[in-house]
Amino acid sequence: MSVLSALRHPIVAAPMAGGPSTPALVAAASAAGGLGFLAAGMIDTGRLAADIAEVRARTDRPFGVNVFLPGSGSVDEAAIRAYADRLAPQAGQHGVTLGEPVGDDDEYPEKLAALLADPVPVVSFAFGLPDRAAVAALRERGTEVWATVTRPDAATTAAELGVDAVVVQGTEAGGHRGGLPDDDDYALLPLLRLAAAGCRLPLVAAGGIVDGPGVAAVLAAGATAAQLGTAFLRCPEAGTSPMHREAVASWTPTALTRAYTGKRARGVVNEFLRRHDATAPTGYPQVLHLTRPLLAAARRDGDASVVNLWAGQAHPLSRDVPASALVAELSAGARAALAAAAERSTRWAERAADNWPGRAVRSGRETRRVAP
Repeated sequence: MSVLSALRHPIVAAPMAGGPSTPALVAAASAAGGLGFLAAGMIDTGRLAADIAEVRARTDRPFGVNVFLPGSGSVDEAAIRAYADRLAPQAGQHGVTLGEPVGDDDEYPEKLAALLADPVPVVSFAFGLPDRAAVAALRERGTEVWATVTRPDAATTAAELGVDAVVVQGTEAGGHRGGLPDDDDYALLPLLRLAAAGCRLPLVAAGGIVDGPGVAAVLAAGATAAQLGTAFLRCPEAGTSPMHREAVASWTPTALTRAYTGKRARGVVNEFLRRHDATAPTGYPQVLHLTRPLLAAARRDGDASVVNLWAGQAHPLSRDVPASALVAELSAGARAALAAAAERSTRWAERAADNWPGRAVRSGRETRRVAP
C-alpha cells in the first residue's frame, strides 16, 4: 500500500526550509492522519539526521523528507558582484558584512547517502528531477520517491524516471519554485489538469491552497492529495518567527522575487523586495549566501522590512491553530465543500431537466411547449 493511500486525510504539510518545518510540526501533521515533511534544504546532514530521529520519537506514522537538488551551469558573476555592491550599504546599516557568493551542492551526496542508509517512508525532490539511479536506489530501500514539477511535460518525464508520485506546484505557492526552470508560471489548476492528461501517477497539488474548499477544488480536479505550506505557518508547532507570522496574518499581497536567494520565491511584499527585485540576478545558492548575514541581522533586529516573508497568495486565509486540528479541519472542510458542490450540481441538473426540449416551460403567465 502506498503512503498516500494509507493517509486518513488527503493533507500533506509541505516542507518549508529555513525554520518553519520543525520535527514537532511534521510529527503533529502525520500523527493527525496527514503527511508531514521535513525540509532537508539549507541544513547540514547531521541536523537532518537529528530531525529525522526526533520525528520518529514523536510519532510512528509515515513522514517525508524533501531534498534540494544541486544546480548546474554557470552564473553571471559580474551581475552578482554588482548586486553585492548595491546591498553593501544596507548590510552596513545592520552592522554586518555580506557573505561570500559561493556555489555549493547543499550536501546533496551526503544527504542522499544518509537517506539510503536510514530509509524514511517518502523522499521528495525539489529544484529539478532526480536521476534514475537515485530513484531506483531509494525505492529498493522501501522509500517512495516524489518529484516536484512546475510544468506539464516535467510530470511526464518524472513518471518515466520511475517515481511514485508527482507534486505539481502552481505559481501561487509560497517559497521557492520547486521545478526547473524556475520561471514557469503555470497556475495550479491548469497545471494540474495538463499534468493529469499526460501522467498516470498520483498527483499532489501545491500552490495557494489554505482551506478546505481549496483542498476540495484540487481533489475534484484530479489530485490525490493537497500539499499546503502557508496554512501551517501559523501553527504553534511551526518554527515561524513572530514577524513572519504577523505578515502571513495580514492582507499584504505577495510577489515572486529573486532578491533574497537568486532563485524565484514568493513572499509577502516588503521594502527589501520592492527595492531590490528588479536588479536581483539569477544565481542560487550564490545570492542566498550573499544575503544570509544581512537577513540574519534583520531577524535579530526585528526588521520586517528586510527579511524574507515566504507565503502563498492565499495567506490571509491562514489561521493560528494546532497542526493536528488544522489537518482535521482541512479534511472536514474539503468534504463539506465537495458535498455542497454535488448539491449545486444536482440542482443544475434538475433545472436542465425542467427545461429539456419537449417539456412544458412556464414563462410569466404563458405556458408554451418547447419542440423536441
